[in-house]
Amino acid sequence: MKFCNNNYIAKVILSLCLLFASVSLLKADEGKSEEKGAFDLKEMLFSHVLDSYDWHLFTVGGHHYSIPLPVIVRSPERGWFVFSSSRLAHGENYEGFQIAHDGTYKGKIVELSAVGEQNRPLDLSLTKNAASICFASLLLIVLLVSLASGYKKDPFTPRRGFAGSVEMLTLSILNDVIKPCVGSEYRRFAPYLLTAFFFIFFNNLLGLIPIVPGGANVTGNISITFVLALFTFVITNFFGSKEYWKEIFWPDVPLWLKAPLPIMPFIELLGIFTKPFALMIRLFANMLAGHIVILVLVGLIFIFSIMIGPVVAAGVSVVSVAFSIFMLLLDVLISFIQAYVFTMLSSIFIGMGRIQHHASH
Repeated sequence: MKFCNNNYIAKVILSLCLLFASVSLLKADEGKSEEKGAFDLKEMLFSHVLDSYDWHLFTVGGHHYSIPLPVIVRSPERGWFVFSSSRLAHGENYEGFQIAHDGTYKGKIVELSAVGEQNRPLDLSLTKNAASICFASLLLIVLLVSLASGYKKDPFTPRRGFAGSVEMLTLSILNDVIKPCVGSEYRRFAPYLLTAFFFIFFNNLLGLIPIVPGGANVTGNISITFVLALFTFVITNFFGSKEYWKEIFWPDVPLWLKAPLPIMPFIELLGIFTKPFALMIRLFANMLAGHIVILVLVGLIFIFSIMIGPVVAAGVSVVSVAFSIFMLLLDVLISFIQAYVFTMLSSIFIGMGRIQHHASH
């Protein structure tokens, strides 16, 4: 836990320092950058860490090659529309829809009214993050179901290789995290906790792969971590025991802390929401910071090439690539740690919700 906190703080500080230095360098010589073809660090960062309506592959000669994804939108006046995101590429307008380049809905599909106003339609499009989740989930199901079927056919043969690694990892999480944290009813909640662990771990690793089917910043998207934390919140409180709710609304503290002013009940009730909030922010911030650090290190090569020249940029690229590889390897470890921490904290919260009253003898 202490290692995770220190690592997260260090990565955030490093990413902010690199961002500040890079932006300062760009602003210092804006005119020179415009003459040679400016490199937009901000655009490069956001294009990688934010969601999009296509899956970018590569860029050759200034032309972007991407995999278009299906757009599914509903206009309040005209009904449903389904088409390819390639129709909206390069700021094009299709059937009154386009991707906003600025304003409140920047990066989102908007519908243009007759007077040119931007209105947000109901958007159920398959974005890059959604497509990555579908692919990762399907691949994870295929892998784990195939391993499970093998165990059913021959349960006593020791597994090696990938199957042995998955077995070791599953038993480690189950016996060392879920069982001691949840308690005697651990089998009831183990399916959710193991699913959350493998889902987070698998998407963390896929996000580190720069090419399709990787590259999506799934766990670095606060909407995804919000839903994961919401699942833990609902399970913890829906299956909470009577003793759990009694400790919230009438805790075992001196009476003056409970009445007439409900100081401790208010604090305990607030804690119900702060726990999943911390769970959401921890996963989101750690994974987003890891992506930003690597992207900024790579972006420094182009910045120095524009401002000083290709000779200096060649020297910077050696250091930048070396640090990027180091951070990438470190992020592999962090991918496991963040999945482990999320599962452990969820197990602790669920175990706290299942607390039972033990009569003293």
